[in-house]
Amino acid sequence: MSDRRRFLQAAACAPLMAQPWAAHALSTKRPMRVREIWSSGEMLPAIGLGTADTFNVPPSDAAAMAPLAQVLDTLLEAGGRLIDTAPSYGQAEAVTGELVTRKPDMRRQVFLATKISTQGHEAARRQIEHSQRALKTDKLDLIQVHNLIDTRNQLALLRDLKQQGVTRYLGITHYTDYAHDELTNLVEREKPDFLQINLSIGARNAEKRLLPACLANGVAVLINRPFQDGALFRQVKGRPLPEWAAEIGCGSWAQLFLKFVISHPAVTAVIPATSKPANMADNVLAGFGPLANDAQRERIAALLA
Repeated sequence: MSDRRRFLQAAACAPLMAQPWAAHALSTKRPMRVREIWSSGEMLPAIGLGTADTFNVPPSDAAAMAPLAQVLDTLLEAGGRLIDTAPSYGQAEAVTGELVTRKPDMRRQVFLATKISTQGHEAARRQIEHSQRALKTDKLDLIQVHNLIDTRNQLALLRDLKQQGVTRYLGITHYTDYAHDELTNLVEREKPDFLQINLSIGARNAEKRLLPACLANGVAVLINRPFQDGALFRQVKGRPLPEWAAEIGCGSWAQLFLKFVISHPAVTAVIPATSKPANMADNVLAGFGPLANDAQRERIAALLA
């Protein structure tokens, strides 16, 4: 049985602070690790939440919504803020909108990131208006051009919308290695506020040119697919977590995989998607404790070499 599965059984999907191990880990009352958004100086917590697939449920389905509310509450209780969604994720935007308006002031606690994935300004404006309605907010924190769709044209629109106060930041996204060369060129030429890209211990291509370019050009980086859609857990199934993982504050495979990602100096935050409160409680703990140095990152990567 994997460490993550043992954790899930032990946690039984309870809220974060109900877990004795979590309370102990956070007993110092230190905040979650934050990283700077280079274009503004604003600080963003290192562990966020993705919503692809996991938040695609009917917003009217109370039974489906209940664990998702716990997921969001767990993120916020640990000091996280970032929620990443998109109109192409089915009902995820509408679900997110319902969840962040359940309580007074919750919208002000969260950093909402969404995307546009269409050709032309008019279609993009309609998509953004739909996102505003679904997310129940006129002002978005980050809008990203999704998967290099009409990138130059849509970046021009997003710059206008940023001037108008519709969005505070603009960005570009992709999720596969083959896009990294084009993204590197865009980072160097366009200098967006954010780039969202894939990185994990089994997919390190972004470290070659793309992440150094982000550092050199002051572009904040969000990381998707840190578990490679679950493939990393399948690779370590049945293997005990190495004892030296405790040196960087990791008590599970998920935390070790996430700590590898956020320890890269170019990475601002990582956004693992989940619909399970216990997974979220596990993930957020990667945002606490020491980062891995270069040698420790290579030691983590060597586990799956």
